[in-house]
Amino acid sequence: MDARTPRSRMAGALVAIATVAAACSGSAASAPSAATSQAASQAAPAPASAAPSASAPAPVSLAGTTLTVWTMEDQAKFEALVKPFEDKTGATVKVVAVPWDGIADKLTTAVASGNGPDLTQVGLSLLPTFNAAGALEDLSPYLADHPALADSNFPAAVSSKNLSSNGAVTSVPWVADTRILFYRKDILDQAGIQPPTTWDEMTAAAQKLAARGSGKYGYYIPQWDAPLPIEFTWEAGGDPIGADGKVNLDTPAFRTAVDYYLSFYAQKLVPTASDFDQTAGFISGAAPMLISGPYLAAAVHGQAPELDGKWAVTTLPEKVTGTSLFAGSNMGVWKGTKNLQGALALLDYLSDPATQVAWYQATSELPANVAAMNDPAVTSDPNAAVYAKQLQDAKLLPLTASWDKINSAILSSLNDIALKGADKESTLTTLFATVQGLDK
Repeated sequence: MDARTPRSRMAGALVAIATVAAACSGSAASAPSAATSQAASQAAPAPASAAPSASAPAPVSLAGTTLTVWTMEDQAKFEALVKPFEDKTGATVKVVAVPWDGIADKLTTAVASGNGPDLTQVGLSLLPTFNAAGALEDLSPYLADHPALADSNFPAAVSSKNLSSNGAVTSVPWVADTRILFYRKDILDQAGIQPPTTWDEMTAAAQKLAARGSGKYGYYIPQWDAPLPIEFTWEAGGDPIGADGKVNLDTPAFRTAVDYYLSFYAQKLVPTASDFDQTAGFISGAAPMLISGPYLAAAVHGQAPELDGKWAVTTLPEKVTGTSLFAGSNMGVWKGTKNLQGALALLDYLSDPATQVAWYQATSELPANVAAMNDPAVTSDPNAAVYAKQLQDAKLLPLTASWDKINSAILSSLNDIALKGADKESTLTTLFATVQGLDK
């Protein structure tokens, strides 16, 4: 899921999904970032000019069929993307844009009523809950006839065995995402700063940049970025999952991550205003370093093309490692759809390398298809080499149904300490107890 999702609201709604689904069906199947509201504003190019890949399925006739897709993507761009599919098949694709903070409520209602879409986008961190709710169709019986959906087309990190505990294939990777360090090359050069490669270098660079004067910061920490403390934990050599498979935050690595996170606030190196906009802050130079996803590249280029060549990206600074987040979102067929074959055909089309390359060109969101990742249209982007390198050292957030609530509690606790002056030790003690209660 996109790391910007307001998790506290979503977590509660998703518990309702599981509860309602269990009550309605009597059974359940045993995933922050993905789409973005910050993509550049230019219209998406349709992929009609791209040659279909060898794995592309033959066109099917879907004349008179209307397929409904729920997506957190830009509606106009997604409609342009599926236009060739409509032209080839005769189907009508109804694209319903759903904000990230509204998808949980919409899906809760859909599970309760039985009136869902034919195809839906789901952030990786939400997949366990949707699987438990039985909201998505198991595609396993159809894979032989739809080779474009096979695990071999996608990174191993998001293979079906890693996303489902019972072997079911309830979704297919749609876009990949990771976090890298964006920096204003012109500002760092002027200050005599090299792009930081370690935590110590990151702190030193932020200190020097923050000393530029009032309203100037060295770094930016999004107050909504729940995965960031976990990325720091990985980089400190730890993991939120203990040897027993349970979430355990009472570890030296997590405490190191917390101290690092809070140090930027304690030294006044980051803005504290909740409405600070990362794109605007990066463009203005107020926050010349920040950790974000590839979508930010499209936003910066779209809003400030005059800065092209004046900013760059690099892999995350290391403590023990430089591990980042493997995020993104999948597409799943809604359980009980009346248009199963049409939904599978559309999923084939969206999974095809040519379609995925076209989406990357429109939004800068990374393809999930490996062949698309290696397409010259992607690899010719100098930033793409950095994205690809970072994905080699990236991990999924824990794929447990309780993780959204746990991650929300982590973020809330750190914000309380950093922004409200809460006592660190007592807040962490409460957090550890809360996590233990949630992860049962």
